[in-house]
Amino acid sequence: MKVLFTHSYFYRFDEKQWRLRRPYPPYGTMLAAAMVRQAGFEVAIYDSGLQEGPAGIKEKIEVFKPDVLVLFDDNFNYLSKMCLTVMRKAAFELIQYGKEAGCRILVNSSDATDHPEMFLEAGADVVMPGESEMTLLELLTKDIAEAAFTEGIALVKNGSLLKTKRRTGFKELDSLPVPAWDLVNLEPYKKIWQDAHGYFSLNIATTRGCPFKCNWCAKPIYGNRYQSRSPETVMEEMKLLMTGYGATHFWICDDIFGLKPGWVKSFSGLLQQSGLHPKLKIQCRADLLLKEETIDDLVAAGLDEVWMGAESGSQKILDAMDKGTTVKQIYLATNLLKSKGVKVCFFLQYGYIGETKADIDLTLKMVKELMPHDIGISVSYPLPNTGFYEKVKAQFKDKQNWTDSDDLAMMYQGTFIADFYRQLHRHTHFVFRQRFSAINLKRILRAQSLSISTMKSAIKLPYFFVAEMVSRRKLNALEKR
Repeated sequence: MKVLFTHSYFYRFDEKQWRLRRPYPPYGTMLAAAMVRQAGFEVAIYDSGLQEGPAGIKEKIEVFKPDVLVLFDDNFNYLSKMCLTVMRKAAFELIQYGKEAGCRILVNSSDATDHPEMFLEAGADVVMPGESEMTLLELLTKDIAEAAFTEGIALVKNGSLLKTKRRTGFKELDSLPVPAWDLVNLEPYKKIWQDAHGYFSLNIATTRGCPFKCNWCAKPIYGNRYQSRSPETVMEEMKLLMTGYGATHFWICDDIFGLKPGWVKSFSGLLQQSGLHPKLKIQCRADLLLKEETIDDLVAAGLDEVWMGAESGSQKILDAMDKGTTVKQIYLATNLLKSKGVKVCFFLQYGYIGETKADIDLTLKMVKELMPHDIGISVSYPLPNTGFYEKVKAQFKDKQNWTDSDDLAMMYQGTFIADFYRQLHRHTHFVFRQRFSAINLKRILRAQSLSISTMKSAIKLPYFFVAEMVSRRKLNALEKR
């Protein structure tokens, strides 16, 4: 049996992400393909990531002639979890091309987990909600009539939607094969990274799930479990990607990195013994980054950049989110990481229920005082099966998903109008860039740095000063509407 894998995230369809020039291959898709190949099936991948559009899969189908088309999204990538409508439309097109070729269609994604009926109506034979590699392997040995007896699926039977019991998550992560990196052409990814940033970054996952319970964070695939690979298997995969493909930088795409006690120390020791010297970007929480020994181990392993879920500078909002962290912890962790030479970046979220202008000002104050290396700004986005979603779903109108990751539409009634939050997004960037330019000007005046990038930033100070002032006036005007 021939099985063709694909996924529905097209970077070109998300202008913001395409502009950033930081594409990653579909790690989760490659892992599922590797498992199916290991089970003895003939496997290929149509990687949508850098393609012009879904129609390109027709040639792949014609050449490979698959019996089964598996749309298996990269569930380790937060962009897939956002369930963007432009990607949903692309998924439906991929399904249609598979149906036209007579393929059996199996689908797994965050969006399909939340809305299986949509994907079944679009032509999928079976949707596999949640963590689905084992479900997939079982389905490949069954026909459609037998599929109804499989755990962890949704399908149409006798004209009605049938959902079976959700399958228990996979625990023995070390028994999984290495993702099928050989089935994806990495050269175009490498060229984009080298041309835009001067190095080649690849993605790798060391865990599944997140045990914390922020009430706005959806976990449609892995839930609140937390399973970890051994440091040895992660180190060996990094070695393969560095020596075989030329990667020098890794985005460790775990929701929470290094939570298991002793894991970071072991991992750091193994990397140092191996002679590998990668640079690492991780995602973590402020309360997990307060021990100097842990930070030292991370730095020794190659930690370059931490994206911290700061969210807000208001303790009231953090508490409302059930975040479980404090503003004080954000300050302490940021200063500790910076003292070790680590780039600290903030995820910020505006528009949560009950957020006032005073709360927003506290967030801006935090940004100015801590001056992270970079910021990512969003407005609160209600995802199905979250506490936040349940609180605001009665306010939904026609729009319940963003078109792309730069949409920033408010899908419920926030404290202010939608245009206020779009302006706030721009305003925060102006505040951040103005402060950054001022710091670089001081560095030049003190002869601490005369690099071209520092001088370019300092020269822009007058522009950002005026832009921030104009932006503030627009924001004040929108606040009153």
